[in-house]
Amino acid sequence: MPEITNNSGTRNNRKLTFFLVFLTILLSIILIFLVVNYYSQKNRMIEMENMLTHEKDSLANELRKLMYSYDTLKTNNDTLNAQLAKEREKIRRLLSINASNIELIKKYRAEINTMREIMKSYIVQIDSLNTRNKLLAAENQDIKQKFSQVQKTNVELEKVREELSSKVEIASVILAKDITPVALNKKRKETTRIDRIDKLRVCFTLRENPIATSGKKTVYMRIIRPDQLVITTSPDNLFDYKDSKMIFTESRTVDYMNQDIEMCIFVDNTGDFIPGNYNGELYLEGNLIGTFTFLLTKR
Repeated sequence: MPEITNNSGTRNNRKLTFFLVFLTILLSIILIFLVVNYYSQKNRMIEMENMLTHEKDSLANELRKLMYSYDTLKTNNDTLNAQLAKEREKIRRLLSINASNIELIKKYRAEINTMREIMKSYIVQIDSLNTRNKLLAAENQDIKQKFSQVQKTNVELEKVREELSSKVEIASVILAKDITPVALNKKRKETTRIDRIDKLRVCFTLRENPIATSGKKTVYMRIIRPDQLVITTSPDNLFDYKDSKMIFTESRTVDYMNQDIEMCIFVDNTGDFIPGNYNGELYLEGNLIGTFTFLLTKR
């Protein structure tokens, strides 16, 4: 009986030992699996973290490039400038956010793509505005050149008009011809002696001028003595000549009808005549229309 008990105990010990060995092996396998799985997950986490860091850096670089692209867009349009400022503020907000996972990065990248497309539309609008502005500037320059040319033409036309007006004014002057001064005695015979002169008669013809105005015309005559004094019957004998007043000897008014008209002006001898050479001048409407000379002697 005792022998049988020992054998049974031995078998039990063997079973226990086998179980313990098996359990040890199994736990070792589980431990090895857990360790391998831990390091595998750790490596995946490191890879994910590296990838996340890389994506974040790439995202930040894209945002900075996008900001630079928006900063280079220039326009004078206030509405577009406000929209560009709004997009730049959105980029600054994205740069300040720390994207902690891939999903957020994907979301922000989608926003970047949207803003990039929006920027393309702004570029098209700005290019269109710049092109329009260039066309307007070219049109404005063309208008300025045309306006300058018109001004130049107006100046030239005004100059021509003034020249023509001056020529017409000159051409419309009524001149005197065939001026004949004669000193007469009381018997109306010609003489040159001072002591015998009763009157001085100056006859002439107002020339025909079809472009002159017709009507009453007053001719003023000046008799200038050898000592350069003007003979006159009154200090009030004055007429207008080139913005000034000139004294005259005698005058006469006739009805001018644009045809030759003969007339004479007489000057009474009031003791103002002296021997020597005299000069005479005829004026009409502020213009010198003729001159003449004559000689008076003492004997």
